[in-house]
Amino acid sequence: MRRVEALLTWFDQHRRDLPWRRTSDPYKIWLSEVMLQQTRVETVLPFYNRFLERFPTVEDLARAEVEEVLALWSGLGYYRRARQLHAAARKIAEAGSFPSTVEGLRALPGIGAYTAAAVASIAFGVAAPVMDGNVERVLSRVLAQADDAKSGEARGRLLAAAAGLLDPVRPGDSNQALMELGATLCSPRRPKCLLCPLRPGCRAVREGDPESYPAPRVKRDAERHRLLVAVVEEDSGVLLFRRPDDSTLLAGTWELPWMTRERDGVPEPGDPQAVLAERYGGRWTLGPRVGGVRHGITYRDLEIDVHRAELAWGGEVREGMAAGFFDEAGRASLPLSSLVGKVLAALSGTASTPAAAPARRSRSRRR
Repeated sequence: MRRVEALLTWFDQHRRDLPWRRTSDPYKIWLSEVMLQQTRVETVLPFYNRFLERFPTVEDLARAEVEEVLALWSGLGYYRRARQLHAAARKIAEAGSFPSTVEGLRALPGIGAYTAAAVASIAFGVAAPVMDGNVERVLSRVLAQADDAKSGEARGRLLAAAAGLLDPVRPGDSNQALMELGATLCSPRRPKCLLCPLRPGCRAVREGDPESYPAPRVKRDAERHRLLVAVVEEDSGVLLFRRPDDSTLLAGTWELPWMTRERDGVPEPGDPQAVLAERYGGRWTLGPRVGGVRHGITYRDLEIDVHRAELAWGGEVREGMAAGFFDEAGRASLPLSSLVGKVLAALSGTASTPAAAPARRSRSRRR
């Protein structure tokens, strides 16, 4: 129990003051865990506060349309999280109460083992150990375990170690302490071992090389794509298209018209104007390149050539899509990829080219 007490004492003295640590509301704790997936705390904070201003309860979120949820999520990335959050909120509202067990939480859309254990322990005092990247790193070093933490046997050892560090009265704080330790002291490079409350029993420290644990994972090679983005403008704004709800990436978000020119250096076939016409409809006339940006999304590195364009178009859109011209104020209410902002910023200071045939404000053909 000495290690458990040392860990909690350290956490009580050094934990960061974060808004989701000032509440026992399972909805607010769950929201923070979803937003923090693959996203830094500093990035999450303004989104978290803004989201709760609009949807202060899970019932408020359940009553909203998914488009409004996606718009508030705009810029945070990984939009599937927002869709699943909304779907789960509706199930919770229908049930009339928030699940308080790991099993009940895991039955909701988008909630896996980690999120279920985190919410159950922090909000409801369930003694369920968590395992995220920070905890994996801390415990891999404590055990001097070089095996892949995702493998079954190694995962079991780490979960057992995490369970052994749970305080029976404060399991949620124990879990948060381990995560905080990994986020602030037990970093991947140059860990601050002298300040660590688990130092006395850490095998990696005794070996003198904590940075060698856990063993580095083989990273997926980045795909390099070259894209062409076409910007069509009229007095009312910039032409954007809404991606279909069944898109594998960024479903339901609004984008500038685009096409792929190269994949890993191999040119894609087809005339750009014909490809744009097939994808979006209308008759396209591309102007010269007026700018370029670089962008990363998941494992893809994108190099983007920006062209102004004219479009002869009656406003028809493909099945499942929607389209419209939006000014800056209108774009603020849409779920947009951060790429849209980068492209429009690259165009600042260039002359506007009006569309050949202005579309109506917004047209859609939703499935």
